[in-house]
Amino acid sequence: MKPTLSRRGFMGLTGAMALGGAAAAGLHSSRALAVPQTAPGLLYGPAPGVAKLNANENPYGPSQSAIAAMAKASAMGAYYIGDALTRLRSMIGERFDIPTSQVSFSSGSSGVLTYLALAKAREGAILGPDLFWDTTTRAALRQGGELVRIAPTSDLGLDLDALYRAITPDISMVQICNPNNPTGMVLDPVKLREFCIKASKKCTVLVDEAYNEITDDPAANSMVPLILQGHDVVVARTFSKLYGLAGMRVGYMLASEENTAKVARFSLGDYALNQAGVAAAVASFDDTAFLSFSKERILEARELITSTAQTNGLSVAPSQTSFVYVNLGSLNAESFRAEMARQNVLIRGIYQDYTGWSRVSCGRLEDVQQYAAAMPRALEALNA
Repeated sequence: MKPTLSRRGFMGLTGAMALGGAAAAGLHSSRALAVPQTAPGLLYGPAPGVAKLNANENPYGPSQSAIAAMAKASAMGAYYIGDALTRLRSMIGERFDIPTSQVSFSSGSSGVLTYLALAKAREGAILGPDLFWDTTTRAALRQGGELVRIAPTSDLGLDLDALYRAITPDISMVQICNPNNPTGMVLDPVKLREFCIKASKKCTVLVDEAYNEITDDPAANSMVPLILQGHDVVVARTFSKLYGLAGMRVGYMLASEENTAKVARFSLGDYALNQAGVAAAVASFDDTAFLSFSKERILEARELITSTAQTNGLSVAPSQTSFVYVNLGSLNAESFRAEMARQNVLIRGIYQDYTGWSRVSCGRLEDVQQYAAAMPRALEALNA
């Protein structure tokens, strides 16, 4: 016997179906889909009263144009990346006068840096300074790759002549951060260009330009033109620093067709990015007013960090980035980090075995002022 449905039951069923359809269309009642406006317990950024100066984030971002773009893109978050990434790729290609087929994207520049390291580690060892942002090479090392380091100069600079002499037939790639992280120092652009041209005849040269836009002369300090001239040079950039989009994870790499293909072997491609992040990058890319504002604030904070260190009898490495590498002398940087943390100031501890150097980011001016106030107390406690 077929089941029967009364008119009242039928009306109840169709009513429920109508409610479900309305909910799917965004016309639901608050009771039908009771989603909290903010999830409890989540914290974005530092807790109140904490000066977060340990990750080189630009706390003045995202720009207002990026926030508006993210809101619109998030509403369409059900869809995979499409035209927005095509537009961003075209904008980057136009700015650097490079074919869009030679622009690779990833979740922050960490992705493309890692993909290239994985590819090149299969061809030979990777060569770099003793002190540089080597996080992305570690994936290659875990896969059996090798990293060869050269010692810095007495002032923690990079000796390009020594680096060139270290290029043996076993080296597949040289990696340089310019400006360097954690020292903040920038290389002479003429000397770096000469090095890249010579070295690229022997192996690939990767220049990580994450902080390029913060330098005194971004155009002169960039090695992108060498790619267009046919040299075996690769440049990585990111929206995480000056653009204030560290949490949105958008980075890119400019390279030859051959090196782009090597990166693609390990990359997730367009699926590594999200709608909101790409929308923010598009909106920020030519937002000169916001970028100028951010750079001014960063330089102001950098000057305060430098003067604070000097007032307390310390010296700093010359920085052209959004952080300062402070020389603590005989004090231990990890102990200093812990002492500052007790005063709600977060900075970095020891890098490698450089135990007397402390990296501090150029955060909001009030946070840097909190750092300035805490430093003498921390030094006193450690020297007691």
